[in-house]
Amino acid sequence: MGNKKIIIGLVGGVGSGKSSILEVLEKEYGARVIQADHTAKKLMEPGEPGFLAVTKELGTGFLKEDGSIDRAALAELIFHSQAARDKVNYLIHPLTWKKIKQEAEEAREKLVVVETAVMDEKIHDICEEIWYVYTSRENRITRLMEGRGYTREKCEAIMNSQWGKEQFQAVSAREIDNNKSPGEAMDQVRKILKDKGITP
Repeated sequence: MGNKKIIIGLVGGVGSGKSSILEVLEKEYGARVIQADHTAKKLMEPGEPGFLAVTKELGTGFLKEDGSIDRAALAELIFHSQAARDKVNYLIHPLTWKKIKQEAEEAREKLVVVETAVMDEKIHDICEEIWYVYTSRENRITRLMEGRGYTREKCEAIMNSQWGKEQFQAVSAREIDNNKSPGEAMDQVRKILKDKGITP
């Protein structure tokens, strides 16, 4: 693989199957995987920068007795208030991408993969190139209903709040078709990595 570290962005909407690709990259290639939503959640733990910023702006009405954030209560708050939702995004997104950039740069692994469903221009400051995992809307709905027990309405609502195919394609250097089996998707990933001189 050489000595150069490669940082890839893996993007795609909910239910596109990014997690199965990440699992193989981690196990087969020893990749450091950084997931944006996990990073954001860690920043919302008591004492962390996100927690301090959000409670300072929105108060403590959504905290549990132990002082941690009641995520359901916070979700309810931002669902009903556009102003609160905008405020949380304004506070958390920059912190999340700053943390991701730091982790990616400090990683000792030669392959680092940053995964996100919510795009931000800062991903281009971090990643060498972006890979888009494309799965049809209907396939994503089927997978989410079967895998996570979501209703069709919930799937539609989440998808409608995220980027669409054309938007992801416009910012991505490569596209991985994940409409068939996970194995076929990984064959595409292995070929891309092999072309880059990266082997397991």
